[in-house]
Amino acid sequence: MLQLERNPPPALSQRERETEVPLPLLVTGVAGVAGYNAFRYFRQRYGKRVIGIRRKDNWPLRGEGILACDGDDRDTLAQLFDKHQFAAVLNAEGTCKLKSCELDPRMAERVNIDSVTAMLAVIRGTATRMVHLSIDLVFSGTRGGGHVEDDATDPVTVYGKTMAEAERILAKTAAAVLRISLPMGVSFNGHAGAIDWIQSRFKKGKPATLYFDELRTPTYTDCLSPLLATVLARKDITGLFHAGGPRRLSLFQIAQIVNRIGGYDPHLLHGCPRADAGPLPPRAGDVTMDSSKLSAALGYDPFDPWPLHDDHVPTHRDWHKEGPRGSPELLAEVLYRNPRGCAVGNALRGVPCAAD
Repeated sequence: MLQLERNPPPALSQRERETEVPLPLLVTGVAGVAGYNAFRYFRQRYGKRVIGIRRKDNWPLRGEGILACDGDDRDTLAQLFDKHQFAAVLNAEGTCKLKSCELDPRMAERVNIDSVTAMLAVIRGTATRMVHLSIDLVFSGTRGGGHVEDDATDPVTVYGKTMAEAERILAKTAAAVLRISLPMGVSFNGHAGAIDWIQSRFKKGKPATLYFDELRTPTYTDCLSPLLATVLARKDITGLFHAGGPRRLSLFQIAQIVNRIGGYDPHLLHGCPRADAGPLPPRAGDVTMDSSKLSAALGYDPFDPWPLHDDHVPTHRDWHKEGPRGSPELLAEVLYRNPRGCAVGNALRGVPCAAD
């Protein structure tokens, strides 16, 4: 049956409180789900010593500590560094709008590549710690998934190609590059990210069509944000790492979960293979990742499965039509949030990271 847990996240352990994230910290790309949740997490922990930036044209995103600065604007970045003297950068900048990238490759290059070269130019010659977020879509998904870091990249989209190029540039530096998958958490506008987009369709009574054969390894942002704190603090962790969750899910299965746990009309959800979706934008297949290299470097597994509970995972294509139904409140408690707190914190407390 569907489970509802109301326990609040556990307080930070002594070991977590002693994690020395270099400060002040700059978080770029706070319009995205990963960047937005990381910014809120770090801002809660460190207050005004954390600054976030978003692109100038994204004027609806406002708030204390959020500044307007395009990632490729080297002069403005340099002014911000002169003013704040950032000791670390979490670079979550990037545009993941697949169709927009296909139609405007230069825009994709500017946001996904030029922002990286601009940041590297600004921090060159300093001791600034940089952690960069890349994506699983640097792979085509035609080789069976379970990708490891040594697998050759072969993206099928402009987005994936620009992200792969940014990785190649960063490979020559001391930065840590984490390839993430689908970060599951709230967004600033209620439309960014997988949960938000799917749920927004169902809330309005509109259909949503998702793919049977595009597979990802999603993560709770409740797990990802504390992991980013650890990697920022661990300057011995450099190079490329996969940061995908332990559960492999298709986009259709993710939509099934949102539909049933959110208590929405099951007839609004439709599925199809990627081949039926048309040529634009191209879609990747099984881009699931093996994150054991990251676990080995950390000494623990940083991610709980998303969703946490096994009985929230579809077992067949009509699973979302079955009972019991959930509610938007249940969805918020078990899909946007990890119902038992963050995996990193549990690992530091000696709690095994596995579904209940």
